[in-house]
Amino acid sequence: MSPLDTLTLSGIRLYQRYLSPRKGFRCAHVALHGGESCSAAVARIVREDGLIGGRRRIATRFQECRAAHHVLHAGSPLAFGTSGPRMRGVCCCGPIPIPFRCG
Repeated sequence: MSPLDTLTLSGIRLYQRYLSPRKGFRCAHVALHGGESCSAAVARIVREDGLIGGRRRIATRFQECRAAHHVLHAGSPLAFGTSGPRMRGVCCCGPIPIPFRCG
């Protein structure tokens, strides 16, 4: 395991232990499909393939999570393309919370 992989896994563990429980929402992929969260899935991919070797699988997982987010919010007054406000928040994918504005 490379130093980058070790650092990535440490960041994911910190996120899972200290940030994730306080953010107020859960991974959209888990909410829709069940199974493991994106942070757990990325940690598994990094352990199996390394961060560089697993980058395609990681990107695919984040795309699936974003699609799950859209499915879960379809029909909501906060959904994209409706008269309600646009979604704002923090991406639940990956070890570092990333502010976003959709729409």
